[in-house]
Amino acid sequence: MLHHKTYRLYYTAMTNLEAAGNSTTETESVNAHYDTRLPELPWRRRVQIPLIAAVVYSMICALGPTLRYEVLGWQHAERVYAQKKQCIWAFWHRVIIPVVWWRRNHGVVVMNTTAFDGQWTRKVIEWLGFGTAQGSSSRGGLRGLAVMARRLSEGRDCAFTIDGPRGPRYVAKPGPVMLARKSGCPIMVFHIGVDRGKTFEKTWDHFLLPAPFARAVMIFAAPIYVPQDATAAMMETKHAEMQRELERVRNLAEGWFALSGEERARHRAALAM
Repeated sequence: MLHHKTYRLYYTAMTNLEAAGNSTTETESVNAHYDTRLPELPWRRRVQIPLIAAVVYSMICALGPTLRYEVLGWQHAERVYAQKKQCIWAFWHRVIIPVVWWRRNHGVVVMNTTAFDGQWTRKVIEWLGFGTAQGSSSRGGLRGLAVMARRLSEGRDCAFTIDGPRGPRYVAKPGPVMLARKSGCPIMVFHIGVDRGKTFEKTWDHFLLPAPFARAVMIFAAPIYVPQDATAAMMETKHAEMQRELERVRNLAEGWFALSGEERARHRAALAM
């Protein structure tokens, strides 16, 4: 959980979002909050980027068509779209594989780090029909948020792997709250559970690889709106709400296939409201 002092700093930074998107001064280019320059990589690492991207993309394209999704709570997103607004999606890094296949070719803009992992990941998600905004919680975040704010105004959804790019696992970063305040668009959190798959326990995110032909359940929470005049204290409150909802839908989705048919029916009825 972010402390109030931390959110006061982010609140102050919000006033610089527009400048982050429009200005290219040398001062900003060397500031970690604005710097989206690619790091210097040895040639061996540069060669690996397209090779890793091709392997991962091929794996997703082979696995994705076999997955069977049940989507619960999607009516919340439909109501947002009916209001002529876009969604700011937030989900845990663990479920990125089933997410990117389900929402491929919709032009959703994803915050993407400029580090080595982010460079090959960017190729994969762009091949799958996503857009990218370069930045992360540690570098280039304000410039990336400014790009996302523009894309929302252009009618495109945006998304965050909310505990990425390197954790800590299941601790939400502040980007969606800042972007929601800036744009007036709501935060939409969700999680995916599968009946069969492999969790890689030694990875920082407990990365989930669904098994071929696995059943998947996607559970969406109600939208979280952040007032455009929200104070630092209000932003902290909204961040806590986002964290709670992320944990709630994760717990429900991860335990979904252990529930009885009667219990699942009860949850389906509640989630349809």
